[in-house]
Amino acid sequence: MTATVVVGVGAGIAAYKMAQVVRDLMRGGHDVTVVPTPASLSFVGAATWEALSGHPAHSGVFEAGGADHVEIARRAELVLVAPATADLLARLRLGMADDLLTTTVLAATCPVVVAPAMHTAMWQDPATRENVRVLRQRGITVLDPAEGALSSGDTGVGRLPDPEVLVRAALEALGERRSADAQDHPLHGVRILVTAGGTREAIDPVRFLGNRSSGRQGCAVAAAALALGAEVTLVLANVDPGLVPEGVRVVHAPSAASMEEAVTSRLGGTDVLVMAAAVADFRPRETREEKIKKDPSTDDAPVITLERTTDILAESAHSPHRPRVVVGFAAETGSVEDVLARGREKAERKGADLLAVNAVGAGLGFGDVDNTLHLLDAHGEEVATITGSKESVARDLVDQVRVLLGTMSR
Repeated sequence: MTATVVVGVGAGIAAYKMAQVVRDLMRGGHDVTVVPTPASLSFVGAATWEALSGHPAHSGVFEAGGADHVEIARRAELVLVAPATADLLARLRLGMADDLLTTTVLAATCPVVVAPAMHTAMWQDPATRENVRVLRQRGITVLDPAEGALSSGDTGVGRLPDPEVLVRAALEALGERRSADAQDHPLHGVRILVTAGGTREAIDPVRFLGNRSSGRQGCAVAAAALALGAEVTLVLANVDPGLVPEGVRVVHAPSAASMEEAVTSRLGGTDVLVMAAAVADFRPRETREEKIKKDPSTDDAPVITLERTTDILAESAHSPHRPRVVVGFAAETGSVEDVLARGREKAERKGADLLAVNAVGAGLGFGDVDNTLHLLDAHGEEVATITGSKESVARDLVDQVRVLLGTMSR
C-alpha cells in the first residue's frame, strides 16, 4: 500500500537525517513531498529535497501560488515533522500559520507525527513540556527525543531519533506496521538484552581495575537488532555515549556487580541475551573509602587482594528464567589454535547457544578495528566464522540469532 506523505523539516542541525527518511519512505513506494521551514534551508537546501522527492520543496505559503497549502494538506495521508524545534512546537501548539509547513499542519485532517529535537534544557523546560502535552491531547503523535551526544557538546535527552525509528513511527501511523514488520522487521516483538563495554572495579575513590573494551561491538549488535525490529535494551558498562544507537533502552551498569543485577533482574522479560560486555573476572575484595597514599618512609606498594566476580553468562544460561537464545562473547589471546581451544572449553562450560570467540591484543579486537568472530555452539563445535567491520559482524551475528529463533519455534 502506498501513501502520500508530507515530510516537514524544521530548522535543527539534525535536518540532514531527514534525507534518509525521505529515501526510505520512497523506497517503500510512498509519494513524498518535503515542506521545509524557511529557516531550515540554512541547514539543507531546497534543491536537495527536490532531487530526493521529485517534487518542489516550497517553504512559503504563497510560493507556488493559489491555495497550495490547502491542496498539500488535502492530499496528505500522513504529515511527519522532524526535527521539530522548541520554536516549531510552540507555533504548532498555538495554531500559527506563518509558513507553508505550519499552515499545512493546521489544515491537515490526516495523522500527524512530530519528532522534537533540541537541547536537554529546552526539552525539559515547562513551556515545552506544556506544548507537547497540548499537542498530544489534540491527537498529534509527539515522539520522545533520544538520549546521547548533542551538537552543543553536552550529553542528554534531545537528539532526533535515528531515521529508521522515524520511518517506523510513520509506518505505524499509516497502519502499515504489521506488514512492514513481517517483511523488513523479522525480529518485530522480539525482546533482546545486549550488554556492552568494559566494567570498572573500584580500588578507591579515584582508581579502578578495568579493561580495554570500547563497547563498539555490543553497540553494533544492538543497532543491528533494532534495525530488524527488535525491542532492544542495552546494558552499558563504560562506553562513549556517541556509540550508543538511538532507539534502544539504556541501562547503566558500570561495575560487574551492577551488570549482574541489571541482567539477572531482566531475564524473565527477555527473549534473547547477548553478553558482549567485557565483565571483570576479578575485583578488589575491599574498596578503600579514601585515596590510597604513598608512604614516603618505604618503597613498598600496597597489596590489593582480589576476589572472583559472578560469571553472569553461565548463571544466565543455567537460570530458570533463561531466555530462548543466549549468546556469549569470549576474548582470548594467542594463536588461532589457542583461541579456539580456550573457546571450546568455555562453550561447553558456560551453556550458551552461541559463543562468539575472538582474538584480542595489539591491533586486534579492541576499538575501531575489524573483528573476526568464531561462533561455537554449546558443544564447542564451530558453526560459522564471520569477519569484517564491527557493524558487518554484528549484522551477521544477529542473522544467526534469527535463525536460532526460527529453529526453536518449529
